[in-house]
Amino acid sequence: MKRTLVAGAVLIALMLAGCTATSGQEPSAASTSRQTGSQPDVGSDVFAPAVPAPDAAGAAGDKSISSGTVIGARDVITTGSVSLTVKDPLRSAEDAVKVAQRAGGRIDSRTENPATPNQPASATLALRIPSDALDRSLIELRKLGRVNFVSLNASDVTQQTQDLDARITSLRTSVDRLLGLMTSAATTADVIAVETALAERQSELESLQSQRESLSDQIDFSTVMLELFAEGTIAGGTPGDFWSGIVTGWNALVAALAGLVVGLGVALPWILALAVLAGIVLLVIRLSTRKRKAA
Repeated sequence: MKRTLVAGAVLIALMLAGCTATSGQEPSAASTSRQTGSQPDVGSDVFAPAVPAPDAAGAAGDKSISSGTVIGARDVITTGSVSLTVKDPLRSAEDAVKVAQRAGGRIDSRTENPATPNQPASATLALRIPSDALDRSLIELRKLGRVNFVSLNASDVTQQTQDLDARITSLRTSVDRLLGLMTSAATTADVIAVETALAERQSELESLQSQRESLSDQIDFSTVMLELFAEGTIAGGTPGDFWSGIVTGWNALVAALAGLVVGLGVALPWILALAVLAGIVLLVIRLSTRKRKAA
């Protein structure tokens, strides 16, 4: 009897173990889907491909690419002023022109003042130098004489150029579309309307293209205002020794006396005119006084 009970208990235990194993090996949703041919849920995390998270450098690179901005590709307008003291401003002006031309630039304006008894010689030039050759040209200009000052200013106009390019592209597309409509216009009124719109678009397009060309010229060629003065016109830096101080003081005295002489020359005609007027007034007063005494 006992053996029969033990055998029945073992048989029941084996049956339960088999059911448990069968339930534990039930196919997953993924395997069931593949077997039945049903499509999985695209939003399910089970089927989402494993994409590694980008690192900081990768994220920054993706950001720069998506925004369309490349580091370093900026549109900059550079302007500057250079003041030099030279022995001969007129000859140095010729040398400055050669410096600009060697760099592939040009001269937009040039003013020369020869020396006179009342003023020393001087020259002023507006140099247009290619932006990529500006530093090299400034080094050459510094060698012409003593530098009084150098001032450079850079203005970023990238946003402005991008805006102009976008507007020009849009207007070109609009003009092409209007040209196509003109060929298919059926009535005179349609032709007139298309021509009017086309004229407005073309006029605006030409204006924007002119602005873009001017802006490109300012970007490609930096503008440098060069002023050349004769020695003694502009005082140099702080004297380094006793004799330099004497020379600087003497030059300042000569410049002050020259300015005083020029001022007296300007004021002399007015002084003479006032003196004549004062003499006439005094003469009238004296004549009037004598007449009163005689009466």
